[in-house]
Amino acid sequence: MALVPYEENPLPALSKLHSSSAQFRFANQELRLVQDWRRLGVAAVVWDAAVVLCMYLELGAVELKGRKAIELGAGTGLVGIVAALMGANVTITDRQPALELLSANVEANLPPESRSSVVVSELTWGQGLQRFPQGGFDLVLGADIVYLEETFPSLLQTLEHLCSENTIVLLACKIRYERDTDFLSMLRGRFSVEEVHYDKDRDIHVYEARRPPKRRDL
Repeated sequence: MALVPYEENPLPALSKLHSSSAQFRFANQELRLVQDWRRLGVAAVVWDAAVVLCMYLELGAVELKGRKAIELGAGTGLVGIVAALMGANVTITDRQPALELLSANVEANLPPESRSSVVVSELTWGQGLQRFPQGGFDLVLGADIVYLEETFPSLLQTLEHLCSENTIVLLACKIRYERDTDFLSMLRGRFSVEEVHYDKDRDIHVYEARRPPKRRDL
């Protein structure tokens, strides 16, 4: 969501992020994502969390075909693109400055017959939520979107708006700081949360969250 780099030494671990593109193979298709670190920072590079979340989707743990999904803080759009290639109808979102790059990646990596299943839309968490159907998504996806503490309340507000009791939220993240675990504690206050996958090589966790059923008075 933010358009600034992480507060970490970028060398050598982040050197690959300064490349103008990143290539992957998911959903039986070669994908080439354009990156632009200099102009957009974290919003325009592919992070390991996105790769791990795509790998998790390919495991088939959640049904994608025909499902209505939304990706938050999509950046380059890798996760949303893979979800669409696997049969989901996907709304891929980020803040306005990232949309041009995001749209270009979607157009370049989806075959013509799949493009109608994807909508690229501006979404700043906590703002203009009425443009998105309340509780209207089967699946909410987020890769490495938990890192700016000041966005946590608006992110939670957004998740609550988008999710019904039947919605599955999948968040992939690296636990870097205490604030990251603080967000998970906040999330557990409103959702049931379970770690469903861990990539040891990349140190990426995938969490599944669901809204608890509403209490019904007898």
